[in-house]
Amino acid sequence: MKSFSMLRSVQQELRFLFGFLRNYHSTSPNNLQPLQHSITAYNKSLWANCRNFRTKMGSEGLKPVTVACIQLCCTEDKTKNFETARSLICQAKEKNAKMIFLPEAFDYIGRSKEESAQLSETLDGPLITSYRNLAKELKVWLSLGGFHEKQTELRDGLLPWMTNNHVLIDCSGEIKSVYRKVHLFDVVIPEDNVNLKESSFIRGGNEIMKPEKTLIGNLGLGICYDVRFPEFSLSLRKMGADVLTYPSAFTVPTGQAHWETLLRARAIETQCFVIAAAQTGQHNPKRASYGHSLIVDPWGRILADAKDDVGIITAELDLNQVASVRKKMPVISHRQAALYGNTITHKYSIPTGESDNETFSFGHVSVKMNAVFLESELSRAFVNKKCVVPGHVLISSKRVAMRLCDLSPSEISDIFTLAQKVQTIMEAIHGASSSTITVQDGKDAGQTVQHVHIHVLPRKENDFKENDEIYERLGDHDKGNNNIKWREESEMIIECNQIRDHIMQNHVNILRN
Repeated sequence: MKSFSMLRSVQQELRFLFGFLRNYHSTSPNNLQPLQHSITAYNKSLWANCRNFRTKMGSEGLKPVTVACIQLCCTEDKTKNFETARSLICQAKEKNAKMIFLPEAFDYIGRSKEESAQLSETLDGPLITSYRNLAKELKVWLSLGGFHEKQTELRDGLLPWMTNNHVLIDCSGEIKSVYRKVHLFDVVIPEDNVNLKESSFIRGGNEIMKPEKTLIGNLGLGICYDVRFPEFSLSLRKMGADVLTYPSAFTVPTGQAHWETLLRARAIETQCFVIAAAQTGQHNPKRASYGHSLIVDPWGRILADAKDDVGIITAELDLNQVASVRKKMPVISHRQAALYGNTITHKYSIPTGESDNETFSFGHVSVKMNAVFLESELSRAFVNKKCVVPGHVLISSKRVAMRLCDLSPSEISDIFTLAQKVQTIMEAIHGASSSTITVQDGKDAGQTVQHVHIHVLPRKENDFKENDEIYERLGDHDKGNNNIKWREESEMIIECNQIRDHIMQNHVNILRN
């Protein structure tokens, strides 16, 4: 770098010299043309040497690094899981692995949601402490995918919520980054005996973490289901990722259909190495995983495949290959981002009767879809269990997020645009020309369900003795210290169907947007 700075200094001095001579001989500028041509030629030569110098230093300075994937078949026995992982990590160290990747749910796979919650720990608990000590002892980096982090908030007032964390530990035992899974796996495939709803016990994250600088380059952290969302990996690439990692516990049916294809696609489109440690085998009578931990290069070639056995795979990662692939195929610079526009489209729909018995998560509460009268891509509007005024309805983000500040710009746009539509609909139904639209953003603001939501209340003249009294009523309407009754499900279904019918008859243009 000193040589590069010296070349740059010489160039700046030549520019200064030429400017000085030009001013000095301003009366005869033509006399400077030979000197100008000489300086320009020398300047080009300097920069050519500079580029060659940087290229040479880059290729010589980036040496291949051995990495390893640990493939596990975890159960509810945390001690046994750790001992198995420790043994395999030590074997990977003997194979000269400098960075070792563990799968999602490396800590345990519970036999039920209740058992999973009971087994969960905090980041400063004994399990992560043991892994930190192991990393320090062996002087290796550890990627721990899918740690069940215990939260302080309780689900249904009984068991703690959890987050699904990817924890990155360096060779000195320090936690370098913690990514909380944002895409939760809520999938029901009856014919394949798949029925998993992660959002019923896991709180989703709200941030894509900036890639962390490591000895194998800038490492982008994902978890399992995240691999199905190309925007996620492209975001990491834009933030400078050289390597993407997706610790996973794919089901057998989805793994057989999509696992390899997804990982190779993410590698090809981002031109990054992709490392995916996986769970394998039968964890309990209800749960089995596909296995096939993979390491893929930026060209989409598979460097290592663990098949379906518990064990380790290794590969050498050469970051010069990342640079080479990106130079040969500069797809990022060819992207026409201005033409793609915002991928969020303001389209609205009414849930079909077939989905009415399905549920969605509204904070810690499960709500049936038969209460939903209008949906957008990222939000939904539904009737209220306890109304301050007739037509008092709610709008929440589909993703469980506690505060307004936790929503992305796209989610903010989506939820408030839906609120505009709902306001128009509810005012028309109730013959109102005004509405109170408000967000109780946090516990101290009166929020009882820890999920950001908008209250839409149609207003009429003299509906309250004092106009602002509505805020007092709203503040305690669901606290039990008033005369407002909790509504029966049958009453809510009737109202929801009436609103759906009104939309179909009077606001069908909304559904065509």
